[in-house]
Amino acid sequence: MVIGPGRILTGAHCVAHATFLQVQKGSSPAKVVATVLSVCHDSDLALLSVEKSFTKGIKGAEIGELSRLGDEVSVVGYPVGGDELSITEGIVSRIEVQSYEHSDRSLLAVTVDAAINSGNSGGPVFHRGKVVGIAFQSLEDAENIGEMVPAPIIRTFLEGVRLKKPPLVPGLGVVTQHLENPALRKSLRLRKTEGGILIQSVQFGTTAWGKLRPGDVLLEIDGMKIAANGTVRYLGRFRCQFDVVFGERFVGDKIEGLILRDGRRRAIQLTLRPMALLVPRSCHDTRPDWFTFAGLVLTPLTVEFLRVWGDEWWKRAPTRLVHAYYHGDRTEECQELLVIAQVLADEVNVGYESFEYEVVASIDGRRPQDLKDAVAALDAAEERVTLGTESGSRLHFELADVTEANLRIEERYRMPGDRSEALRS
Repeated sequence: MVIGPGRILTGAHCVAHATFLQVQKGSSPAKVVATVLSVCHDSDLALLSVEKSFTKGIKGAEIGELSRLGDEVSVVGYPVGGDELSITEGIVSRIEVQSYEHSDRSLLAVTVDAAINSGNSGGPVFHRGKVVGIAFQSLEDAENIGEMVPAPIIRTFLEGVRLKKPPLVPGLGVVTQHLENPALRKSLRLRKTEGGILIQSVQFGTTAWGKLRPGDVLLEIDGMKIAANGTVRYLGRFRCQFDVVFGERFVGDKIEGLILRDGRRRAIQLTLRPMALLVPRSCHDTRPDWFTFAGLVLTPLTVEFLRVWGDEWWKRAPTRLVHAYYHGDRTEECQELLVIAQVLADEVNVGYESFEYEVVASIDGRRPQDLKDAVAALDAAEERVTLGTESGSRLHFELADVTEANLRIEERYRMPGDRSEALRS
């Protein structure tokens, strides 16, 4: 969708991992090269740059306001391929926080009953001549239920590009529990008129780190009272999960909060930071880091690694890895989980072949913070080293044997070295 001279707005999932992009007008067979000017994978939005001659004579689309329930909308795109533009119509049926499939972030989304199929995603949704959303996903097990990135999030993304803000949606970085049980509320000394959510854990390096702690009750955020089920009244009209506050904010913004700690209410100020989880949800447009030691290929556990097990990886991947994805806490001592992704067979690792997909819990008795820390520890090791796994297994190596084996393994398996490029500096 053209939004200005030489500027095209689309979905991040439409350009993720692309090495070469072309765009084409519906009225012309000619294609021109496009480059990614900015992409926000969190909100599934991307801004492309093309030669201004390509958009000459085209009036840039105007971004409208947040839709209202019952609004009639038109979804524009090329569903299931085709050369002619397709327009499907429907109404807005729901406005709430939804999980974005591309990033696994919970952000405001608008549900429409117009057909949104493959080829529609990344295309505009219009209401009375203005863009009110970008189509980005549909529900496979339902008929004519699709979702669009709403206008407020689009505006925030474009404003962030203008202000040269990091293309990231901040997040609080906590695991919470609802407070609907009367006995639990009483034990926390909550008033009958108060809502709030109980903080179970805080992820290292996030907005909440150093500000919130387990046992706190978050009562208000950004001027909105949080109900006992974790929702707020967004714009005074929509009951949404409290995550809604982050979709229209930038990293570095400051917001106010109110907490209940040890029976006392206190105001806090939060400086918004990007989400940081033990198992990253979004690794788009980045190459995975890896390090090979004695034929053991070590890599951080990410959602992209889990997708090796297919579309329903949560059913097929090792249970311990899936559990870490959903329930693992990022701490100062453990900021990444290191997985033995593969064991490249060699005499130095005989007997260790079955340890693929094990998590490295220690190197010489100390837990590595992340892959860089593990590489530093293995590079600095002298004479011998022992790796411990989360299952309690031990992998012991004599470094004299490892040095010889590394060269042998690199040649045998045609490897470009013992580590990824980011770890060489």
